[in-house]
Amino acid sequence: MDPRDPINSVPDVHDGLTRLDRIVLFVLREIELEQNGRSVPTAMLYGRVLEYVTISEPELQAALQRLGTLR
Repeated sequence: MDPRDPINSVPDVHDGLTRLDRIVLFVLREIELEQNGRSVPTAMLYGRVLEYVTISEPELQAALQRLGTLR
C-alpha cells in the first residue's frame, strides 16, 4: 500500500474509515482475541500491520490516535 496514493487516504462513505484504519482495526481485533482481551502492545500491532501494508511508526501512531485506540 502506498500511503501517498489518494485511494488509500479517502474515507469510505459508509463509516468514514480509510483502508489503513480498517487494516489496523482488523489486526488489533485479531491480536486481542489471541490474547484473551488483554491490551495489545503497540510494537506487536506495528509488526503485524506491516504484514499487510508498509507504513512508518508515526503513520501507525496517527492512525491509532484518529481511531481513539490510544490510552
